Parts: sequence; structure tokens; C-alpha cells
Amino acid sequence: MMTERSRVAWADVAKGVCILLVVLWHVLMKHYLQIHWHIGGQVKGAWGTFGEQLLPLRMPLFFAVSGYFAVRAVQRTWPEVLRTKVAKFYYLYVLWLIIHTAILAFVPDFGTESADGPLKFIAQLFITPSNLWYLYALALYFIVARATRRVPPWVMLGLAFLLSATASAGLVAVPGDRAGVYQNLVFFLAGLYGKTVIEKLAAEASWLRLAIIAVPYAVLLGVVAFFDAKTWFGLWPVVSGVAIILGVTAAGLVTRWAGLTTALASVGRRTLPIYVMHMPLLALLHAALVKPLSSAGPTIQLVAQIVEPVVLTAFLAWLCLLLYKYLPKALFELPFGLGVSRRAAHRRTNGSAVGVS
Repeated sequence: MMTERSRVAWADVAKGVCILLVVLWHVLMKHYLQIHWHIGGQVKGAWGTFGEQLLPLRMPLFFAVSGYFAVRAVQRTWPEVLRTKVAKFYYLYVLWLIIHTAILAFVPDFGTESADGPLKFIAQLFITPSNLWYLYALALYFIVARATRRVPPWVMLGLAFLLSATASAGLVAVPGDRAGVYQNLVFFLAGLYGKTVIEKLAAEASWLRLAIIAVPYAVLLGVVAFFDAKTWFGLWPVVSGVAIILGVTAAGLVTRWAGLTTALASVGRRTLPIYVMHMPLLALLHAALVKPLSSAGPTIQLVAQIVEPVVLTAFLAWLCLLLYKYLPKALFELPFGLGVSRRAAHRRTNGSAVGVS
């Protein structure tokens, strides 16, 4: 008999890939490209280009899968949604914002936004989120989804698309990571409203369909790059929408390989500790590695230029999951079991397997 977990293996695979791509992007932008590479070659530029081509995929697909998993949650009562989703994600955002701020204070030259005073910290708490903005956005998105659950989906998707298009076109102020909050609501709602369509897309994935979807995605990326068209009204959410279809199809294909599925799904079920911990750890590693790598000889630099992004990404993911095993669980969930739904609590009490709630 197929379990609920096996039916959503593609979603766990997609989440696993997305979080690894998020870490890779931060490794590239905040560490790798800050090293002084005194050797020639195209490797550095190739890594930067590779990371940029995946910008429409990483967070949009992440939010689409989050919306997919949120279908039952938004049908619960307001008190339960506020407690198990809104309070949970905002609690985690505030808690890890404090931790990030404290750690990043020791590496002020690291290239990410960090509060250097009380006013900026307050702004990050309520107005312009930090690099932890995914948690901030989820808290808001659950409020929006619960409050508008009786509004026709096409109305909400249309409004969210306009918000995304407006933000990506630079027609509203989007300092810091506020742009991500504005741009990704449409993808969360797409996952929420389109659960059946997404499941069918993953279940019926084929190499032919993947190739067919990859062509318009490549064309759209070419248009964005050639014409510097990211700010064309509506283009960026369209590109991201095609990327989501491509990502779901690819995840569906990956589930045909048991070993790869097991590895990626294992990461995908534990994205939270990687998401909240990798940035301060990367900051500390960057402080330790940037000078030695910048002054290394040609042979070491050549090897590092080729493999360091992959090696450092894998190491950070492994380290985050290792620390997760030993750190207090209150760092990753509301304390005292407040963030657990009644259904999940009932399953735990009766010893049943935890499914998607």
C-alpha cells in the first residue's frame, strides 16, 4: 500500500533540491565571488551565470511546494492557524533573527544585511525582513490564505500576480528582502489552489515533457539576459511559473531512482535547520577562508575555483543537519508543543506515522 509520504516524495525531493540551491547561491554570492581569484579562465563566471539562471526556480518552487503542503492547514480554525502556522513561523523568524544578528556582528564585512543598531533591528522585525525572509513571508501568507479562503482562487491569483509583477518591475519600493515577500505570494497560492494539477504534473512526468518545458524556459531566460528584461512588467513571474512546472516535472522524474530520492527527500524533510543555520555558519567560514584562498597558489586556486562551491554547499548542509541533532528543539519549533496541530498530536499519541499536516 502506498503511504502518504511516498505519494509526496517528489515534493520532498523538490524541497531538498531547492534548499541546496539556496545554500549554493549564498555560497557563490557571499563567499566565492568575494575571493580574489588571480588566475584566469572562465570558471568563476560560469559559476555566477549558473547561479543566476536558477533564480526563477529556487524560491518560487520552494513557495509552491509550501503552498501545496498548506492545503489542509488553511482549512483549520483561526486560532489553530494562528498558533500552528503564523505564530510558529514568526517565532522562528524572530528567534533566528536575534541569533543571526549576534553572530554576524562578529563578521561585519560579510556581505549580507544585518542589523547594526536597534532601529534597523526593529525594521527587520516588522517592515523589511532579513535573509530569513522565507519564514516572515510564510507567516504572512498563511494569514492571507486563511482570510481569503472563500474568495475565488482566480481573483487571488490575479491580485498576487499583479503584486509580483509590480514588485519585480521595481514599481514599488522593495528594500532589502522585501521584494521576495511581494513576489512569491502568487507561487504559494498557486501551490495551494493547484494541488491536484501539481500532483498530476509530478505523477505524469516524462523526459519529453521536461524537454518541451525546458525550451521556453531557456528562451525566456535568454530574453531576460539579452534585453536585461527582468523589470519588464509581468515577465519575471511568468518565467518563475515556467520554472515551477519544470522543477515539479524534474522532481517527478527523480523519484524513479530510489537512492537519489531517498537522499534528496531526507534533506527536503529537514530544510528548516539548513535554512536558518547556513548563513551565520557561512559567514564564519568565509572569514576563515577568504584570505587563505585569495593568497593561494595557482594550483590550489584552480582546484578551489572548480569544486569549492559544491564542496562548501555540501559541507554546510551536512553541518547544519549535524548540529540540528544536538541543538534544543525549541530552536526549530514553538516550545511546549504549541506549534503542533491537534491531528498531528493525535497521531503522535497513538504512535502513527507523521504525515503532511
